Amino acid sequence: MLARNAESLYWIGRYVERADDTARILDVSVHHLLEDATVDADATSRQLLAVLGMTPPEGTALGMQGLTDLVAFSREHSGSIVSSISSARENTRVAREVVSTELWECINAMWNAMPERQKASRRTGPHSFFAFVEERAAMFAGLADSTMSRDDGWRFLVLGRSVERVDMIVRLLMSRVGDKPSSPGWVTVLRSAGAHDTYLRTYRGALDARRVVQFLLLDRLFPRSVFHALSQAERCLEHLDHQPTTRFGAKAEAIRLLGKARSDLEFLRPDELLENLTERLVGLQECVREVGEAVSQQYFHSVPWVAWTNAEVSL
Repeated sequence: MLARNAESLYWIGRYVERADDTARILDVSVHHLLEDATVDADATSRQLLAVLGMTPPEGTALGMQGLTDLVAFSREHSGSIVSSISSARENTRVAREVVSTELWECINAMWNAMPERQKASRRTGPHSFFAFVEERAAMFAGLADSTMSRDDGWRFLVLGRSVERVDMIVRLLMSRVGDKPSSPGWVTVLRSAGAHDTYLRTYRGALDARRVVQFLLLDRLFPRSVFHALSQAERCLEHLDHQPTTRFGAKAEAIRLLGKARSDLEFLRPDELLENLTERLVGLQECVREVGEAVSQQYFHSVPWVAWTNAEVSL
């Protein structure tokens, strides 16, 4: 597979997952602002921007509309929903030769519908826009799983999706580290991660911080948990590395980082979850950054650009 196609597929997975997770987080946050008049809209909005890694504007108070314009519709911030969808569509266009027709039509139709959906959200509220993004992202994931061969292209797509999922779940948990164990903020985290109903079925309705953190970090069956995403990314890299197994250690930096992060979680006792939680989450976030750099170095930029000189044809 060409390195440019592999890189495009990796980033398609990341950008679609980013748009989906951002829509989920913003949908829950906006509903919270609309339903509870006692909430400080500016402080809540700035806290959410910090979670998403965006710099809040100075000198202006943020409300529901300002937050939506910045996180959902802004084309200046690479982490916004519209920017993520645009980047995913451009990468899909570049990798058109290795992407199924159904996938291309899905992301292209999604991109073309953005302006009209944005106008409609200003009339009826932003929920319909967020729901549209979530539905299209789910359709994209389903089409990828049902129309792509389980080859290297599919593995790069799933690798990008898994890495981005780890980053977004970790950001969500970091936003509630200082909350009390019984704080309603933990319900917000579960809803933002699309995990609320599954969590309630798993723990029979019991809600506390330790169980929420345990579910989102360690659960092996829930596909949006950090452990599940790390394991899936690790399996993708194992299949992508076609070299014979060495006798000692990991063969590449990316799989070593993922394996270490996964094993640290796998053998962590549940009663240790809330101890040094901030440090553990920061470590996972740093791991995601380092994995992204290692994957890029190993698969996308391993051969330096060559400037041809003295290539004149002599007759």
